Amino acid sequence: MTSASPPAAERTRSATEDTAMLRTWGLTKEFNGFRAVDGVDLEVAPGTVHALVGPNGAGKTTLFNLLTGFLKPTAGTITIDAHDVTGMRPERIAQRGVARSFQITSLFTELSLAEHVELALLGRDGQGFRFWRSDKRMRRYRAETEELLAQVGLAGRARTPAGSLGYGQKRALEVALALALSPRLLLLDEPTAGMGVEDVSRTIELIQRVREDRTVVLVEHNMKVVGDLTDRVTVLQFGKVLAEGSYEQVRNDPAVITAYLGESV
Repeated sequence: MTSASPPAAERTRSATEDTAMLRTWGLTKEFNGFRAVDGVDLEVAPGTVHALVGPNGAGKTTLFNLLTGFLKPTAGTITIDAHDVTGMRPERIAQRGVARSFQITSLFTELSLAEHVELALLGRDGQGFRFWRSDKRMRRYRAETEELLAQVGLAGRARTPAGSLGYGQKRALEVALALALSPRLLLLDEPTAGMGVEDVSRTIELIQRVREDRTVVLVEHNMKVVGDLTDRVTVLQFGKVLAEGSYEQVRNDPAVITAYLGESV
């Protein structure tokens, strides 16, 4: 059973001592009386990879949208690095060092990989999407752009149009765009959705590379990915926390087996 949000005085006191990168208390989101997220208490330790798993409709993506400000909670509290960000707009949460990828890719097919990354770097530096920036000004991002593309396995593809990439490469580019924001907390929504076996393996290697010096939270259905990558797993069902622990602990939890994992693990 999840607990209610602590009193304000207790939140202030615990925030001073809090070492969690991300924490929620009693986080709730209702849509016309339906509770998509129902009193979720979550704690993500810094420097870890933490997975959110559960069947369709469990509330995983809604929870992500609450954490990143795309939805405002009906009740509860969210802190990032001990700072209360409850109800903040997405851009203000991003300024706290948070970046996310989305379940559905949304790239500009005609723009090159380098142009995508350069635009992300412009946004990071508070210059907005100024398409009229001169080539001379944009050159200062060239080295960082090439480094980011190399980091996600896209070295040598800077001038390639994004529309010509395979699905797994598009997801890698999206990770590069998130990394361009220099996040301390990276949220990945279904990073391997729709991928074949080879792309899944490459994505596992990619996340293992980019996790250094940052905290990663991911929503994922592929339990091999969860087992290979994560330090801790939270299982959601009907918007509530059903179980939490290491991958081995949750995969052997009778309630989880009954509710979700079954024979698939």
